[in-house]
Amino acid sequence: MLQTFYNNFGFVGSIAIAMFIFLSFIFWMAGIAGISQLPHSRKKTAKLVASVLFPPYPIIWLFVDMFRQRKSMKNSTI
Repeated sequence: MLQTFYNNFGFVGSIAIAMFIFLSFIFWMAGIAGISQLPHSRKKTAKLVASVLFPPYPIIWLFVDMFRQRKSMKNSTI
């Protein structure tokens, strides 16, 4: 697979694509881990099913949750 990337995109392109795929996988797994730690409810089950069937969902959820945490921390320190 990397040889195909190398033949089509060159050295820098193949490294960039491999890094993007790797980071996407890491963020996907981190999002699923975050969703699985939510309190048990029907929404949690639906979110876990959605995160497995639609991989961008947990990545988006992760960034939204980080933004909410940052906003919460800013409001609590003032």
